[in-house]
Amino acid sequence: MSDPEDVLFSPAVKAEQTRLGSRPTFEGRSWNTEITDDLRQFLAVIDTFFFATASADGRPYVQHRGGPPGFLKPFGAGRLAFADFAGNRQYITLGHLKENDRAHIFIPHFATRQRVKLWGRARVVEGDLELMERLVDPTYASKPQRAVVFALEAWDINCPQHIVPRYTEAEIAPGLDRLVARIKELEEEVERLKAAS
Repeated sequence: MSDPEDVLFSPAVKAEQTRLGSRPTFEGRSWNTEITDDLRQFLAVIDTFFFATASADGRPYVQHRGGPPGFLKPFGAGRLAFADFAGNRQYITLGHLKENDRAHIFIPHFATRQRVKLWGRARVVEGDLELMERLVDPTYASKPQRAVVFALEAWDINCPQHIVPRYTEAEIAPGLDRLVARIKELEEEVERLKAAS
């Protein structure tokens, strides 16, 4: 396997880091190359990520992937996999992975203002029923067409800077339910006061 630093930073990137003064921050740093318990816990709640690939001639493409919480599943210390659901039928990612297996997963978690970046190599798996059974949530409405297996080379957590917090309905529901209940109490009190006057 390549040195994780070389996976993250090409010679041109290292040269820019040197020119702009940030190279000492990254030089000699140890990078995550295996799935840790913290990463597993993070993956268990995410329901969205962005999957980047490039063609053989380097044309990049990024695509949103979504599913039920935890649909990007860790397998052992160095692999992740996800069920690939029907999309726009352009098959750009599939074509790219046939000619260039380098891929990147970018996972923003807006509520906690975290972002995780994963570098690796990906392959498409079709017809593996046992793998699909491990990946698919039977309560999720969409049917998967294939699986994508991602061999992890390195990963990193970025700072929360410039991430605007956003919340899902499930994340705001408890607070919203309390507000709705309080509004109902106040409306009932207003009606009682009106009736008493």
